[in-house]
Amino acid sequence: MWPDRRLIDLFRTEFPIVLAPMAGVMDAELVIAAAQGGALGSLPCAMLSAEKAREQVNSIRQRVSSPVNMNFFCHEAVPVDPVQETGWKRRLAPYYKEFGVDPDALVNAANRAPFDATVCEVVEELKPEVVSFHFGLPETGLLARVKAAGATVMSSATTVREAIWLEEHGADVIIAQGAEAGGHRGMFLTENIAEQPGTFALVPQVVDAVKVPVIAAGGIADGRGIAAAFALGAAGVQIGTAYLRCPESKVIAPARAALAQAWDDSTVITNVMTGRPARGFANRLMREVGPISPDAPSFPHAATALGPLRAAAEKQGKVDFTNVWAGQAVRLGRDMPAAELTRALAGSALAHLSKLAG
Repeated sequence: MWPDRRLIDLFRTEFPIVLAPMAGVMDAELVIAAAQGGALGSLPCAMLSAEKAREQVNSIRQRVSSPVNMNFFCHEAVPVDPVQETGWKRRLAPYYKEFGVDPDALVNAANRAPFDATVCEVVEELKPEVVSFHFGLPETGLLARVKAAGATVMSSATTVREAIWLEEHGADVIIAQGAEAGGHRGMFLTENIAEQPGTFALVPQVVDAVKVPVIAAGGIADGRGIAAAFALGAAGVQIGTAYLRCPESKVIAPARAALAQAWDDSTVITNVMTGRPARGFANRLMREVGPISPDAPSFPHAATALGPLRAAAEKQGKVDFTNVWAGQAVRLGRDMPAAELTRALAGSALAHLSKLAG
């Protein structure tokens, strides 16, 4: 009944739906639930230690026999710049004073490390069916090892040029990430936010430019969006924002409340939360300091100085300094179990595709 079954056959899932990896707001529990509903579950590993990633994947394997996607970042790590760090804390000084926190207070900030040999060994050990990357691909030797472990490789492209580059460098599947998408932009051949096309402009052009299957991502949160993506040539969809309010997600209560009240214009692309462009619910920091600020240190170091502020504000039930990543279809999110949501999305999409087929 699906017009393109390449991803269903490749992933061996019931539906051509990929749960987006959303670092910081999900773990194995959401992966398991989405997989039980028929989707490909994605585990965000960029903020996990090798030991934690191993533990999470083993937990998934114990609960479901479905394939799993391990997701990693491929950015170039840069050291902390003391000058940038000092300037950033100076910019945030009024907030430190308001919340009565020490700008030098130690707060456990999860690291966002790029894919390396140590993590590659975990992939070789666990042999996930799929491995996806953000910000390009790892160096040739590491990518060869991932493929030798039997994994299908996916990566995100935000432009046609990036999609062509990914296919030429070994990606088996391209995730076409439109400007509507929540979370970090997967851009790696450009730094110009203004050039980023929307999903439904990007998808057909990527489909025309590459031979591998294309997954549409960004602004898709219901059956209508899924059907539209297939009409434009996509072989599947990646959905994240629609799952944020599921009981299996780890979104904190104040953020859940904000998401439930969000509208189509409630999100912005910002760099003030981590130092790299990402779309999220517009909080106080984004409105007053950004959304784009030259003061923000390089990724991921902008997040470090926000740690004490985030902790203090969350104790007051506020998300003033919390990165609540979400896409422009945030209004379409629903409070329902992830397995149930997955089946509802697929059922609605098939109904719309049937109508399109006449």
